[in-house]
Amino acid sequence: MGTDAEVKPGMLLVAAPQLLEDNFRRTVVFVIHHREQGTLGVVLNRPSEIAVHDVLPEWGSYASEPQSLFVGGPVEQRTAICLAAFQTGEDVEALSGVVGVRGPVGLVDLESDPGGLMTRTRGMRFFAGYAGWEPEQLAGEIDRGDWIVVPSLPDDVIAVPAGNLWGRVLRRQGTPLAFLATHPGDVQLN
Repeated sequence: MGTDAEVKPGMLLVAAPQLLEDNFRRTVVFVIHHREQGTLGVVLNRPSEIAVHDVLPEWGSYASEPQSLFVGGPVEQRTAICLAAFQTGEDVEALSGVVGVRGPVGLVDLESDPGGLMTRTRGMRFFAGYAGWEPEQLAGEIDRGDWIVVPSLPDDVIAVPAGNLWGRVLRRQGTPLAFLATHPGDVQLN
């Protein structure tokens, strides 16, 4: 039995090339919580066709480009989650309506006032649903080689999806992980 000890809030779970399950193929998951009760994160690279403004009108204009709702994962897809990358020097823990995740990245309370946060962020991303793992489930998937655990950069949470976040994250790890970014399979399987 392996360990998921390297998993911490703010880390990335990068889907290994052999992970072909539809919900997670070529995904990059940002870990929000990792506790004894389980792990919760959001997929960073699955934009939907739905505009944030259509679902959360008061927040729509604050969303980073593209201003669409992202599919955070297969769990509770009617639940909205907002992550923000805050400006350098902002004390995320001291901000009202924000729970710090790691460094300048925080979870935004969507009941709070959007205007008060906008000048403090470099960008916000909105997600419908999340990815969740029961205790020991993620450890088993990591042991099986489904996920590669790597550090995140603050801008990963607001990255433009057209930039192939999956390949970019793998490439910046250096060899041997960078070679996985060239793994064939960009062909859509219909």
